Amino acid sequence: MTDATTTYDLAPTTGAKFRQRTLPILIFAAILLAIPMVGPSRTMYTLMHQMGINIVFALSYNMILGKGGLLSFGHAVYFGLGGYLCMHALNWIEDGVGLWGSFPVFFIPVVGFAGGALAAAVIGWPSCRRAGTTFAMISLGIAELVYAGSYMFDSIFGGEQGVSGDRMNGPELFGLSLGPISDVYWFIAFWTVLGVIAMYAFTRTPLGKLSEATRDNAQRVQFIGYNPQTVRYFVFIAAGGFAGVAGGMAAVNYEIFTPINLSLAPSGFVLIMAYVGGITYFVGPIFGAILLTYMQSMMSDFTEAWLLYLGVLFIAIVMFAPRGIAGIVFGIWHGITGSEPSKYLGKLMMQLGGILLMLIGLIVLVEVSVRWSNGYGHVYEPFGLHLSHTDILTWIIVLAASAAGVALTRYANRSEEAAQ
Repeated sequence: MTDATTTYDLAPTTGAKFRQRTLPILIFAAILLAIPMVGPSRTMYTLMHQMGINIVFALSYNMILGKGGLLSFGHAVYFGLGGYLCMHALNWIEDGVGLWGSFPVFFIPVVGFAGGALAAAVIGWPSCRRAGTTFAMISLGIAELVYAGSYMFDSIFGGEQGVSGDRMNGPELFGLSLGPISDVYWFIAFWTVLGVIAMYAFTRTPLGKLSEATRDNAQRVQFIGYNPQTVRYFVFIAAGGFAGVAGGMAAVNYEIFTPINLSLAPSGFVLIMAYVGGITYFVGPIFGAILLTYMQSMMSDFTEAWLLYLGVLFIAIVMFAPRGIAGIVFGIWHGITGSEPSKYLGKLMMQLGGILLMLIGLIVLVEVSVRWSNGYGHVYEPFGLHLSHTDILTWIIVLAASAAGVALTRYANRSEEAAQ
């Protein structure tokens, strides 16, 4: 026998830390810097602004859902209250009230952070005493409470008209007047990158690690001397603060906030963004925010059934890919860089082919049904085809594509199971 013990260094190397932590953020920042160089249109600028706001909003939500294990149906409350405070701050800056006369509009998201964090501190004190279903129901009740109250206190929320402001007031910073849409782009890009870095840094702190431990086993956290309720409460405040940052970005971008910003609709949308992107990965909500913002802004121009496609996507992710888009992307990467990349690519192509066929069947069915239901006599005409609900070709495409897609996907999955 020997008393000698062997120790293993399980920590990632410096190179691995750089590739996994620093490089993605540098690439993300480089993309944001490069976008103005390609001369984007006004529509593209608008889309980029909405994506930046939703990225910060979705990441803030994942601080409590993915990292803290708290399902909330009212996260838009902190986005909205932070945004409302920023709208009032814009008006105070315009009036030159006290110190507000010298406050740069560029720093308005800081006000949003304070507003969101303060609201989360007040609301989270009772609600964070419980987790699981109880917390979810409390968040739903609070969302409805705040939304209803926003129509009662006109001096704060402006009634149905909301509160509007002007972002072109106060001292300029970095030469940005925030009048041209290109100036607003740099404002959104700056706060998006800063928000991403700050929230990622939060996950690396002891409090961020304790949040994940509380999500996985609250009793064990309590056993080692920490109070799970306190951990959840502080994380909840931080998440509310970053949601307020997104609200501040939206206040400057849109120059108006209405009670709709406090409703269940944005709360549900941020949940879908985070889950579709992948709540188990830090970058997951970024993927989800980019995809769903694009669907919301661009797909609505092509089809009025885009919300139905969004619902189908959400259900498909929950049932077949619970790790979200990020899980799919990283899974493909591991498969390609694995021991048998050619075999993996063959199976992947079959699965993608099956999904594409099922998607074709679904799209034809939905688009034909929507046009028939509207009763305006419009016919779905993809690639020169004339597809109506009375045309036999329509139903052949729907049934054949769906059946072939299901068969091909099942064959690929069974081949994978047989190989294991």
